[in-house]
Amino acid sequence: MTTKPDTIDDFLATIDSDKRAALEKLRRIIKAAAPKAEECISYGVPAFKQSGLLVAFGASKNHCSFYPGSALIEEYEDELKNFSTSKGTIRFQPDQPIPAALIKKIVKARLADNLNKRKKQSKESLRH
Repeated sequence: MTTKPDTIDDFLATIDSDKRAALEKLRRIIKAAAPKAEECISYGVPAFKQSGLLVAFGASKNHCSFYPGSALIEEYEDELKNFSTSKGTIRFQPDQPIPAALIKKIVKARLADNLNKRKKQSKESLRH
């Protein structure tokens, strides 16, 4: 029986070197876009939290995945046309990564969404 990873480093240690390198680069890009985000494991995959879940990533046998949520995949649909997408997931090959500038835009948009939701919740709680 395999144990679930406790950290992103634990997760990365279990995957093939080509996928590991691609995901380590993705991790650095996410950190650069959201330097205050906290690393964690969520639903068994590496994730970042700031004012709620921000983004996550993972690897399977045939590809790497970036999980920014459904709304952002729809918003950046044109820029993602060369990637396989489904609800909340962008799949990519290690040798054909998602462009860093696009990842940064997606992470910053997700962070802005989280902060806006947090502000709305704070206002709602003040009314009650």
